[in-house]
Amino acid sequence: MLAFPEAWALARASLLTQIAPPPRHVAIIMDGNGRWAEARGLPRSEGHAAGAEPVRTVLKAAHRLGIRYLTLYAFSTENWARSTEEVGNIFTLLGQYIDSETAELLASGVRLMAVGDLRSLPAQTRQALDQAERLTAHNQDLTLSLALSYGSRAELTQAVRELATKTQTGSLDPLAINEDIFGQSLWTGRLPDVDLLIRSGGDKRVSNFMLWHLAYAELYFTDTLWPDFSEADFLSAIADFQGRQRRYGRA
Repeated sequence: MLAFPEAWALARASLLTQIAPPPRHVAIIMDGNGRWAEARGLPRSEGHAAGAEPVRTVLKAAHRLGIRYLTLYAFSTENWARSTEEVGNIFTLLGQYIDSETAELLASGVRLMAVGDLRSLPAQTRQALDQAERLTAHNQDLTLSLALSYGSRAELTQAVRELATKTQTGSLDPLAINEDIFGQSLWTGRLPDVDLLIRSGGDKRVSNFMLWHLAYAELYFTDTLWPDFSEADFLSAIADFQGRQRRYGRA
């Protein structure tokens, strides 16, 4: 049974989400797995394993609310600097998640995508992702994007390099380059702008995540570590978003 404060937060957030439309695209920086484990005297791998359940919880809630895009920062370009053991554990858990959840994603109308420098991923991970993407490619209810080996500066750099090459070969007129063409050259080019960015774990920064798509995103930070992130936490973030006035530079 839920404690009263959490039950009240869940009921309040559920009511608010029925009053106003939800964000179209929610992106989440899932921070705090390692600290959650360390606080319990557990290896960091246990924190990453515990972080799988909130992913399921948030995905189901997003699907129920009619959110069309959910992007999760699963592994950054900077994360390669972690120990070989921790990196290996993360990709092992990712493979297990894909294997266990693909059938459910397929049945519930969720499309799975991976975005980032996917060439750097272990071959087994790429194969599992490719298969899941093929199986769910025609689903249209919600797109779940996993940002893997992703860093926004690297993404922007490769887009510039790609467009520069096209202009050198004559296949693209430099004067034709606009925001749409540039955006389509990004790893995340198939995704719309982010409406709401949620970051768990207490830090208040965007950490090189989707800088192009965050131009007018609303930001929501919570001290809750990701393994403890609940449906009530997610609905509270959505309700907070719905209470904001988005002016896009207008008066």
